[in-house]
Amino acid sequence: MKIEYTLFHKDKKTNARYGEIKTNYGTYETPIFMPVGTQATVKTLSPEEIKQMHAGIILSNTYHLWLRPGADIVKKAGGLHKFINYDGPILTDSGGFQVFSLAKPKDISEEGVEFKSHINGDKLFLTPEKSIEIQNKLDSDIAMCFDECPPYPVTHEYMQKSVERTIRWAKRCKEAHKNSNQSLFGIVQGGEFADLRKYSAEETVKIDFDGYSIGGTSVGEDKNTMYKMIDYAVKYLPSNKARYLMGVGEPTDILEGVERGIDMFDCVLPTRLARHGHAFTRMGKINLKNAKYKEDFSPIDNSCDCYACQNYTKAYIRHLIVAKETFGQRLISIHNLRFLIKLTEEIRQAIKEDRFLEYKTNFLDKYR
Repeated sequence: MKIEYTLFHKDKKTNARYGEIKTNYGTYETPIFMPVGTQATVKTLSPEEIKQMHAGIILSNTYHLWLRPGADIVKKAGGLHKFINYDGPILTDSGGFQVFSLAKPKDISEEGVEFKSHINGDKLFLTPEKSIEIQNKLDSDIAMCFDECPPYPVTHEYMQKSVERTIRWAKRCKEAHKNSNQSLFGIVQGGEFADLRKYSAEETVKIDFDGYSIGGTSVGEDKNTMYKMIDYAVKYLPSNKARYLMGVGEPTDILEGVERGIDMFDCVLPTRLARHGHAFTRMGKINLKNAKYKEDFSPIDNSCDCYACQNYTKAYIRHLIVAKETFGQRLISIHNLRFLIKLTEEIRQAIKEDRFLEYKTNFLDKYR
């Protein structure tokens, strides 16, 4: 079946929304944070560990899985769920962000994008139809349209042409989409320009997708600009469809996104930080490589219920990181992901009780 989004409650003082997404693999409350498993694995963690931290939807990447092991191999395995042994819902992004980071402006045409493989330098060509074909074979629960991902900043003229191409590509994506059990999300672009965000949102909604994403944020702009980008787009998205802010996972940004009416978030940040010894805490991010944690026998965060915080100390995890032991990266990854998932659990409860602003203020007063 297609996913179904239901809005249950809207905060009285903000645009924050509490709802749920019904999928083929269960029903999950929103707002929700979705761990990223770029190459069909959340780095260093097992699917069982991901489930234990109460994660719902996880992400995989079309571009990376196209290159290896290949969409046909995943299809032969029975689809992505069986291939990775995950019985929860999976979202696949279109590969657009990765492709545009590898391509040059001259390599972008109306048909698609030419670029070189980051693995062996082979020339590749990805089109909206090809991206959808790959995602259909991967058999994820949610597929994303192939969009143009402009850099920041660009001129209004450049962005307007980019938005118009993304809309044309969105129509081609919907036409190419053939998996009846898979939902397809449209993506709103437009950069920092209010008129282009409005135009992109309205035209994308006309195509009628199963959900809508806001793209082109967290690409080098300052925080206030990012929040304006969300404001410019979200007001034109239907209230009965899920809203997804792509690539955002800093706790502060999740709170700001929720306040503006966003339901879904994803980011590689939790596991990327973990690989460098950095951890989220209620008092802000900390670097566990710091010498002051050498004899700190308390958990990463006293309020956290994750496996790492329930069983291990900062001193031990610091030792693992300094010694370059993978277990240290695993423990911080578990903690960072659970921290963001727990954050969204608390946000949902606050929205239900019409105290979201109070929760946000209290959280940020400590976090900052």
